[in-house]
Amino acid sequence: MSSDIYLIQEHSQLAELTQKTDISEALLQKLVADEQINSALPKNWLLVSQPEIIPNAEDSSGFWTLDRLFLDQNGIPTLVKVKRDDRTPIKREIVNQMLNYPANVVNYWSLEKIRTQFETKPNAQQLLIELIGEQDANLDRFWQQVATNLQAVKIRLIFIAAQIPAELKRVVEFLNQQMKPAEFFVVEINQYLGKSILDYGS
Repeated sequence: MSSDIYLIQEHSQLAELTQKTDISEALLQKLVADEQINSALPKNWLLVSQPEIIPNAEDSSGFWTLDRLFLDQNGIPTLVKVKRDDRTPIKREIVNQMLNYPANVVNYWSLEKIRTQFETKPNAQQLLIELIGEQDANLDRFWQQVATNLQAVKIRLIFIAAQIPAELKRVVEFLNQQMKPAEFFVVEINQYLGKSILDYGS
């Protein structure tokens, strides 16, 4: 089905664009790295792991899968989930995850788990110094802030999808009012690909 969106190219030609629902890994990485939730308080992002597993019991090896786990310069864990399949009832699934993710992260994640995963990266210490922005930064103090944020449920959840229903936006607004200091965001990304080129007469 035509998207009814065209790109005017050179020589008066039109390229028909079709919507692409699957979000590439490379694009996801760039979008999160460039994302500024609050431009007045810009964030720096440090990738900890991809993908990341959230258990639902003490002895569980994993139950929910995240696409990315980031930390910002304030030590706030940022959980990113991409909804790639439009056939899934997205509102019900995201609301369910918005309630389950923070509840289980706080209970079954630890500072040791996050720090150990990150420190397996090459140049982990230098990456952390660059995140904080201080060459003589106290790295242990930063990790203690991460632990404090986890205990206080000061985490950020970002859900990315090709389409975000209006009802879901209202639910997210409500959750942000009622579940502080946790933060919830839904990000709608519309990708379009060129399909065909048509003559566009003068």
